[in-house]
Amino acid sequence: MEFRHLRYFVSVAEALSFTKAAEKLRTAQPSLTRQIKDLEEELGVRLLNRTKQQVTLTDEGRSFLVDAKRLLALAAETVESVRRLHSGEARSLNVGYVSNLFYDFLPKTLASFHQSFPEVSVNLFDLSCGEQFRALEVGKLDLGFVGLHEPIAQRGLEFRMIASYKTVAALPKDNPLAGEATVELKALAPMFFIGMSEASYPYYREWLTKTCARAGFSPKVLQDVDLERTMIHAVAAGLGVALVPEQLEKLEHQNVLFRPINPAVATEGCVAWRSENPSAALQAYVRIVEQVGRSIR
Repeated sequence: MEFRHLRYFVSVAEALSFTKAAEKLRTAQPSLTRQIKDLEEELGVRLLNRTKQQVTLTDEGRSFLVDAKRLLALAAETVESVRRLHSGEARSLNVGYVSNLFYDFLPKTLASFHQSFPEVSVNLFDLSCGEQFRALEVGKLDLGFVGLHEPIAQRGLEFRMIASYKTVAALPKDNPLAGEATVELKALAPMFFIGMSEASYPYYREWLTKTCARAGFSPKVLQDVDLERTMIHAVAAGLGVALVPEQLEKLEHQNVLFRPINPAVATEGCVAWRSENPSAALQAYVRIVEQVGRSIR
């Protein structure tokens, strides 16, 4: 099946006339008829009912029309994006990220993007999730690596989940549970937690509450902090424990140990952007982010 088969079918289906469709496509009617028959034979279903008086769509034809138009629109959008990139309409891309969360993912996407679109410069901004949301809303960022999807949806932004990371417990070295290979989540119930502030990491407190609720308790949050490293220092000082994505294990501290938890909890990694952003470079980068995400899951 080729795209021309889809175009021919859509023209006939919309006109409900081989004659009118052939005129619109500037092709001979016998050739058009043959193309539609070839398409039906390849699909193994009848798409059109034909009589001398009229042409109508079958149930299968009506369903296929929706999908055919969607595929043609996607193809046209892809071609237009490449043309805009080639014509120089998009010369830069502003990307926000959290350095301690996406250090393993970001370089792969940037390398792939630069290989395909070397003429587009990428400007990187190391910002908290909250700062990225604010920058997206005012148009200072084209795309942000922002983590959990709930605050993205609340702001009406487009998003894709690109990765899923294990959640681990950050414990002071002298914590009674530090000697366990895996920490039972409910065993943390008597302890104080260090959380992330709503300004820096929207929805973290709700996520923490829901996660602990599944183990039958409500977390006692002693303090909310703005930075991941501040969280680790607070744990190291013995102020409490924390639940964090496994990527934060790289923020090593001699007085902090990281342990898997049971039951296992996944932490999402999402990218977000404004749906009304017309940047062709943005759309190209989103496709690359999706491809890289699928390759490492």
